[in-house]
Amino acid sequence: MATPDTRTQILDAAEHLFAEHGYRGTSVRAITTRAGANLAAVGYHFGSKAELMAAVARRVVEPINAAQCAGLDRLLARTPDPPVTDLVEAFAGPMMDGMRAGDAGARTSRLIVTILSDPAEEVRGWTGSAEGSVRERYLAAFARALPGLSPEELRFRLRGILAVTAVDGLEVHQQATPGCGSPGPGEAARRWAISFLAAAMSAPPTRT
Repeated sequence: MATPDTRTQILDAAEHLFAEHGYRGTSVRAITTRAGANLAAVGYHFGSKAELMAAVARRVVEPINAAQCAGLDRLLARTPDPPVTDLVEAFAGPMMDGMRAGDAGARTSRLIVTILSDPAEEVRGWTGSAEGSVRERYLAAFARALPGLSPEELRFRLRGILAVTAVDGLEVHQQATPGCGSPGPGEAARRWAISFLAAAMSAPPTRT
């Protein structure tokens, strides 16, 4: 197996450390030490620590976004107005798939929680037009399925899907899951999550 190049080694190290310690709790020196690179390598390959954070986030999130878009495309090819449960599964499913068992899944879970919760502006400032386009497409589809919700509450509930899915994925990796028969715990948990999130999205509008 070929040894990863320096850029990839830095990305791998930064992903691990940002997920474990957050943006402000991770130094450039710690990243380059873990990557086995010299201190100037981050500036050479990425420009700054903030740009490195952006590259780490995109490497994790872009495949999820692509799968979300593909899922929505498949639904819209069948019907212009997909039901809420199908929309929830198409939106949340790729996140669940990215947080499957194993060290990589655990790291992805922690990193997504970091992206959603870290107070550092650099963590929130990496998103671009592609990420915004995915959200807007789903918001439009959910708005057709849930016409009684205000745009503000709909956005809040969509953020809730992200938060619940990310935190649940992290919880799965932090706790041992008792063995059970088929279907496996992951498959059952996926159905439970989709059912729960669809019910939350479909709840009556909140009275003001």
